[in-house]
Amino acid sequence: MDLDGAESPWGDEPSRSTSSTRNGSPEATAPSHKAQDSLAPTQSPARRGPRTPRKVSAQVTKLEAVDDTTDPLGPLGESSFVEEAPAPPLKEPIGVRNARPSSSLSHASSGAGLNDAANPDDEQSRQKNPPPVQPPSVEAPKRQTQPSISVEQAAKPTFTITVGDPHKVGDLTSSHIVYQVRTKTTSKAYRQSEFEVSRRYKDFLWIYNQLHTNNPGVVVPPPPEKQAVGRFDTNFVESRRAALERMVNKISAHPILQHDADLKIFLESESFGLDVKNKENREPDLGQSKGMFSSFGISVGGGGKFIEHDDWFHDRKIYLDALENQLKALMKSIDTVVAQRKGLAEAAGDFSSSLHALAAVELSPALSSPLEGLSELQLRIRELYERQAQQDILTLGITIDEYIRLIGSIKTSFSQRQKSFHSWHAAEAELQKRRNTQEKLLRQGKSQQDRLNQINADVADAERKVHQTRLLFEDMGRLMRNELERFEREKVEDFKSGVETFLEGAVEAQKELIELWESFLLQLDAGEEGNPYYAPPPPLAQQSSEHTSSSENPPRSPEEERAAAVAAAVAAEEEQ
Repeated sequence: MDLDGAESPWGDEPSRSTSSTRNGSPEATAPSHKAQDSLAPTQSPARRGPRTPRKVSAQVTKLEAVDDTTDPLGPLGESSFVEEAPAPPLKEPIGVRNARPSSSLSHASSGAGLNDAANPDDEQSRQKNPPPVQPPSVEAPKRQTQPSISVEQAAKPTFTITVGDPHKVGDLTSSHIVYQVRTKTTSKAYRQSEFEVSRRYKDFLWIYNQLHTNNPGVVVPPPPEKQAVGRFDTNFVESRRAALERMVNKISAHPILQHDADLKIFLESESFGLDVKNKENREPDLGQSKGMFSSFGISVGGGGKFIEHDDWFHDRKIYLDALENQLKALMKSIDTVVAQRKGLAEAAGDFSSSLHALAAVELSPALSSPLEGLSELQLRIRELYERQAQQDILTLGITIDEYIRLIGSIKTSFSQRQKSFHSWHAAEAELQKRRNTQEKLLRQGKSQQDRLNQINADVADAERKVHQTRLLFEDMGRLMRNELERFEREKVEDFKSGVETFLEGAVEAQKELIELWESFLLQLDAGEEGNPYYAPPPPLAQQSSEHTSSSENPPRSPEEERAAAVAAAVAAEEEQ
């Protein structure tokens, strides 16, 4: 019975049925009939005899293969498990790794009562599916962070611009300062990666006006203001050079302004004046500050009084007015500090002159030498105060002045937004007039058909202008929001850097001042110990007497030399 049951799934049906009837006993076949009756009660009794052992054995093996595919007992469980191991696709390692620990956990929880034969299967599954989960999780953030930053930076060209070598050119009536503008860039819009041109102040003013005209709503960094008196002074020229360099670098770092065609002409053109004239001849409307509005046929005139309906822009206007007032007050304070340092420098210079005159009159070397040394010290202190005053202007003062001018540029953008608003409402008023004319013609009937066709075209044109001006006003509002957010970020960074540089310069100046005084005091102490601070050459008579006495007497100590010098000075004073 057991042999037949073992061979029944693989044997032929007639041989298995005949063997079961010949060699099998009626007691052995009886349970199979009962099982067949319970499983298939609708089948006929004539077919129960030959089919019962085949169906019972086949159903048992199929149920074992389907219900318990990972059964470690028996060859079917092992073969099914081995065949299912390579089934998951290799392209989805994450899903396989997530699924296998759950199965291993289920085996671990349910395999407590299994045989020792289950352990080799678990070891094989662990060997086939190693759990290197940590290396991909560590590499994943690296692959996500590096490309995102590098792609953004690669798509944005970089500029490094220096404005230097200011020198005066021209005669007495047309004299001006010319600067050398050196540019290093990764942009493919330029012919070379490094080039140099010569520009004067009015060229920087030209590029500022052009960028404002070409990009309404964008905050353009402005150049420093003009100065009629002292414009060739060394300190003023240096401060203007630094301001122009900051201006051009901020323009080139702006994501919109760095792609402007006029900036390319300014940085690269060697015949700048001729290119500007040709551009004005080709585009005469741009010289009248129409810019983008002229392309729509829209007048950019003033219009009525503008009332701000957007609370965000209203709050920013109030904030910018308050910030401008505070920066102007801070600029006055910086000017006071700079004037105070310059006053200290002048006082130190006057004090040095007085000390030098006193040291020239004083006959005693013990007193005239320290006085001369103190005079030289005051000269160095005067240089220190002058350098610190200039450094205060170039660090914190130039930053404050730059942001006062930037607020003026923001106000210019606000005025452009107001013009856009007036243009939008002017286009709406024109559209309403044309619609009224269209309604009158429609009421008159078909006699005015030609005029009606013309007014229909005019109404369509007016609707197009209204749509364009409204979109321009909305786009300018979104652009100005981004520009003001950028202004706030750069303001924090620039003022933080300016204040840090200002404090570092003040600390270094105080350290240098302390070192000067300490070195002077050390030299005075050395003079008190016998090493004079400044030993002037003795008179010729004293030199001859010392030469004759040196041959007779041995050399004296420094104290004796000092006492002899003092005695000689006293004797000379008594003789006078």
